[in-house]
Amino acid sequence: MNDENPGGPSDPRDPAGDADRWSGAPSSSGSSSSSGGGPTPPTNPFHDPFNDRGLHDTAPVGVAASAAPADDEHTAAMPPYPASTAVAPKKARGGRMVFAASVVAASLLVGGGAGFGGAAAYHSWQGDDGGTSTPSAATKTSDVVDTPSTPGQDGSVQQVASEVLPSVVKIDVKGSQEEGSGSGIILSSDGTILTNNHVVEVAGQNGSIVVDFNDGSSAPAKIVGTDPLTDTAVIKAQGVSGLTPATIGKSSSLAVGQGVVAIGSPFGLDATVTSGIVSALDRPVDVGRDSSDNVTAYPAIQTDAAINPGNSGGPLVNLSGQVVGINASIQTTGSDSSSPFGQTQESGSIGLGFAIPMDEVMPVVAQMIKGETPTHARLGISVSDNTAASGDNADTTEGALVQDVSSDSTASKAGLSKGDLITKVDDHIITGADSLVATIRSYRPGDKVTVTYLQDGDTKTADLVLDSDEEVSNS
Repeated sequence: MNDENPGGPSDPRDPAGDADRWSGAPSSSGSSSSSGGGPTPPTNPFHDPFNDRGLHDTAPVGVAASAAPADDEHTAAMPPYPASTAVAPKKARGGRMVFAASVVAASLLVGGGAGFGGAAAYHSWQGDDGGTSTPSAATKTSDVVDTPSTPGQDGSVQQVASEVLPSVVKIDVKGSQEEGSGSGIILSSDGTILTNNHVVEVAGQNGSIVVDFNDGSSAPAKIVGTDPLTDTAVIKAQGVSGLTPATIGKSSSLAVGQGVVAIGSPFGLDATVTSGIVSALDRPVDVGRDSSDNVTAYPAIQTDAAINPGNSGGPLVNLSGQVVGINASIQTTGSDSSSPFGQTQESGSIGLGFAIPMDEVMPVVAQMIKGETPTHARLGISVSDNTAASGDNADTTEGALVQDVSSDSTASKAGLSKGDLITKVDDHIITGADSLVATIRSYRPGDKVTVTYLQDGDTKTADLVLDSDEEVSNS
């Protein structure tokens, strides 16, 4: 039985492999489909910034648009789309959140405008009577001035971009049946790079990964390790040196309203910088399930900095230039979806982006770099939301309803049983199944926590030591 899995026996959910609601541009070898060993795409209202269907601009009135190049290495052949309509990715399988990576960008069509090349002053010398008249006053024209380039002030977006851009890469991935692109964060001068699992899983066993650096150079890369449960992956660029590693900050020091900067390659447009604020912290984000039916969820940093398809794996940075999160998913809107999170066919930022906090994933990243299998904390239970509670707990109290308790688990030893309603872990309020999973994932195996829960109508607490999924197939 899955540990802290939302759904439980009485809460069926659409199983999904990765939270990534994306569909790649089909390659010549076949139609688009999921590949690799990670999570499979969920039917999720959150749009995956891994889906780039390209940008299609139209020429100004009266000017024909240039034709897109047919075989550009960054261009996938695409059918024409209306200029005013967002290109809808193909539907994928179940889930609730979509990731931020992008299919290879189509050509940006730029139309030239017909018109005057500049302003001209003239005099009217011919009067109504055909004779010579007094010249009119000269027409004033815009002044062209020399504006010197100035460095950004400390704490400005300009200064942060200048400092962090050399540490951000674009990642092009090609699999047997699909291809896409995302972003990554340089961790070492010899090419160790952090990104999202859903970005690199497209490569599968026999695909290719190419990293494009900020200086215009590129290099092939290999996968070092992946972790579907935290949606992280580490790759290694081959034959490189002298790179600029990013500075990693503490996500726990963030505050709501604090300024942040997102950097990445939305829609294949590398080195794109956007800015905003921290809109919320510890937002439970459930992006689906992995191949073993384990939930991929994390206590996300919510931001209004624009995050779009292709930003996946790129950094969310504080105004000191420190990476505090990994941009991973966005929420979208839609008119024909029964889900409050919006239809999966929509794409693009609406100011609701989510980043994985660095404090949670750095221990996992360290394990992957060492070649170890990542481990995660667990309670040893399956849970659901409290919408179907019965008995003494049948009320409007929010929490995670225990559906099953594994024998010999830390939860079992602490006295938790089926039907209990978990409402708090330490000082973290638990609002539902996703909230509990995300909260437990923010801890490490062996950490001590205090769990508050309702049992037979009474409020109880239990102090316990979190288990590890190291030897458990379903964590």
